[in-house]
Amino acid sequence: MSATVTILTRALKRSFVDPTMQKNAMQDSSWADGLRGIASIFVVSSHMVLCFARRLVLPCCGYDEKSFLLFQLPIFRLVAQGQAWVALFFILSGFVNALKPIKLSRAGNMETALANLAQSSFRRPFRLALPATAATIISWAVCQMGAFEHSRNSDAYWLYTYTPSPSSSWGTGLEDLVNGLRATWTIGIVNPYDQPQWALIYLFQASMMVFIALLLTINLTPFYRSLTLMFFAFWSFDLSFKFKDPLVGFTVFSGILLAEFSFSSYPQDLSRYSLFVSPPLAILGLVMMSFPSDAPQNATWTSVLLAIAERVFPPQIDYGRFYGSLGGLVLIFSIIISPHMRALLSRPVLLWLGKISFPIYLLHGTFMRSIFSWMMFLNAKPVSMEIKGGDDHMYTVQRYPLPGNFRTTVSVAIFSVVLLLVAHVWTGRMEPKFAWVTRKAEEKMSGKGETEPGGGALKSMLPVRKE
Repeated sequence: MSATVTILTRALKRSFVDPTMQKNAMQDSSWADGLRGIASIFVVSSHMVLCFARRLVLPCCGYDEKSFLLFQLPIFRLVAQGQAWVALFFILSGFVNALKPIKLSRAGNMETALANLAQSSFRRPFRLALPATAATIISWAVCQMGAFEHSRNSDAYWLYTYTPSPSSSWGTGLEDLVNGLRATWTIGIVNPYDQPQWALIYLFQASMMVFIALLLTINLTPFYRSLTLMFFAFWSFDLSFKFKDPLVGFTVFSGILLAEFSFSSYPQDLSRYSLFVSPPLAILGLVMMSFPSDAPQNATWTSVLLAIAERVFPPQIDYGRFYGSLGGLVLIFSIIISPHMRALLSRPVLLWLGKISFPIYLLHGTFMRSIFSWMMFLNAKPVSMEIKGGDDHMYTVQRYPLPGNFRTTVSVAIFSVVLLLVAHVWTGRMEPKFAWVTRKAEEKMSGKGETEPGGGALKSMLPVRKE
């Protein structure tokens, strides 16, 4: 017993006191990849909740219930808070994309910073569009082969709501594919073959906001750059209200502010108090991220947050999204000032999850509606169910009933393993191909390496004025 206590004491001393560990952790930003990986897993879990545990969407009891569940409590209910984790993607997009330009700007390398911005802004659309297009084509092909039928005819809400039927012909199918690809990049339209891609147009918007904001402020001092970004963040509320976007501007500009903050001396100064400051801040951030969009008046803790929101938050704002965004900012702030939380999120398994987070996000919908649905509903017999239509009339439909807990647990476990393995293979096999296409497009469109047949420099398409 005494030997165990001694080992634990030494481990705690190394973890909390070692100045070398603290210094290295405060200089490392790989924790952002670990946090992104966690966010991707929780996005998948939120869709599972919408399939089999919709009660968890509410913060407390349903209309005919008098008790709450463990996963309806704050922090625990984050398994159902998909929009809060998507808000983290936006914040991290601003944070990560701003790190290198801000570092170069602070070092006085303005030309290099501008070149980096130009290169990143060109590559970003390819890095989003190529994988999304491939994922949509795969999902479309699987749908046309009838592999989504168990999902479409099931009683799992998220599955039957976002599962299309096969097209009537291959000609119609090709037209549907084009419409699906276009829907991904059209605000207000959902890609029928991959509903989670609704966020990609906003991730693209977030990236362009980062590049434009940094282009405008790269020559400013850190103080005035921060003031300008604060103005952008508050100004963007009106933009988000008019565009009905998920507070993209607020999260992105705030993420850039956090990147600016991370290069200041404040994180290092605050790190000595992080053992006492970071945990309460992280808990506060997670509680705010737990605020639901539906029925916040049903629980005491959400009623308190709702009353605060009604008095303090900007008018006509979505309280659920704003609390999710604000909570994500508080959480990331608590991580920036804490070497221990940075080190924890930089563990190899979390870095691996971060590396494969985008394929997880892109592919989980297709696998949930195919392999996962087969495991859940194969050999099940459809039963008659009464549902309420959009016109408030009741209709009788034939659907596969939800299976028992054992079959659901086994199916979720196998699905998770398969999804992680496929995402890992996708990252190793497909991402290099997307990077190659991006590189070739950049070389072609920028004229790098191209010369005239005689060996001279490539001429402009338009005539150049001679002075």
